[in-house]
Amino acid sequence: MLSILGFSMIAVFMYLIMSKRLSALVAIMLVPIIFGVIGGFFTELGPMMQDGVEGIASTAIMILFAILYFGIMIDSGLFDPLISKILKIVKGDPLKIVLGTAILSMTVALDGDGTTTYIITVSALLPLYKRLGMNKIILATVAMLSMGVMNMTPWGGASAMAMASLNLDASELFLPMIPVMGFGLIWVLVVAFILGKGERKRLGVVEIQHNHTKEMNTEANSELAATTVSRDYRRPKLVWFNFLLTIVLMASLIIDFMSLTILFMIAFAVALLVNYPDLKDQQDRIAVHSKNALAVVSIVIAAGIFTGIMSGTKMIDAMAITLVSLIPESLGPFLPVIVAYASAPFTFFMSNNAFYFGVLPIIAQAADAYGISAAEIGRASLIGQPIHVLSPLVAAAHLLIGLVGTDFGDLQRFAVKWALGTVTVMTIAAIILGVI
Repeated sequence: MLSILGFSMIAVFMYLIMSKRLSALVAIMLVPIIFGVIGGFFTELGPMMQDGVEGIASTAIMILFAILYFGIMIDSGLFDPLISKILKIVKGDPLKIVLGTAILSMTVALDGDGTTTYIITVSALLPLYKRLGMNKIILATVAMLSMGVMNMTPWGGASAMAMASLNLDASELFLPMIPVMGFGLIWVLVVAFILGKGERKRLGVVEIQHNHTKEMNTEANSELAATTVSRDYRRPKLVWFNFLLTIVLMASLIIDFMSLTILFMIAFAVALLVNYPDLKDQQDRIAVHSKNALAVVSIVIAAGIFTGIMSGTKMIDAMAITLVSLIPESLGPFLPVIVAYASAPFTFFMSNNAFYFGVLPIIAQAADAYGISAAEIGRASLIGQPIHVLSPLVAAAHLLIGLVGTDFGDLQRFAVKWALGTVTVMTIAAIILGVI
């Protein structure tokens, strides 16, 4: 009965989200409560939900301050010199332009926000693509491929949901994935090289006069300023400080000598104080990024109710037993590899919320029967993100289509094989490195 109740709850939850009858935030809290009551657990739901929320509190706090930190870095103009440098280096060479697209989008995607990544990348480089007559779908594809890899960071969404649903911390789930992401980024550069070489063969290297380059640089910077932040909040004199602070933060994350939550809290406090010592400016910067931060953090905290009830009622255990009975024993040891590839279509046809909170906990519990840890399954589940970012369910993808001025179907047909290549490269790397 518990298994039937659990699968019914997942089906209702996924239907309500995918049909847009309810928002993910509302459904992830109310659906498990209703099914908990139906299952006769009314008097026990309070402690279950409390345990679930407390279990993911640290993850939610880490995500909050990570979003705010990278928001401050963008506001202060940390990426402006990179944009200017790329525009100067690439000039009229299509190959260099596509490689520059990859490098810029990878760097900006550090904040884990697809909207910001697409706005900055397209605003900076679309004038060059137009000037040379390059295929704008290449710009969108490379930006999406970069976002697909960088979306695996804990503050990007997918990792946060996986950590919340499996009750893991970043050191267990994310840190082992860093070298795997590195291979994914190398693949993105390889794709950029292949696509850029094709454009160079088609168009040749175009000589651009200095004044044209300057005009495009000005156009890119003005579009960037208009779409991200007022120029009044740029801090060009603090670029090196912000760069070193970010490098120290990234190094500290890898060393793992302190909780990621504390590291981001400290880094954000230092960045805010140094870049915006005026209290009014600090309040303005926090207010600008609060909408994005609230959208992500609220769903993670709300997931505590979902996971708390799933675990407390033992529904997840009953569902796992049922699922294990359906998996051929010969395929059990290969479950992480199966999950790595299955996560691609799963997260394409359903939201990350539905997959990571609805499907992943069941798979992880089933994998336990084969001696496979939840962390391993969680890592495997992230590898499908390069396909996920191509989904029409991703709001930022629609923004990218609008910015570039292309058709969604055309972009998907062009990009899907390269995105699948990213999934394959990262899966192979994860197996070789022992991550899965």
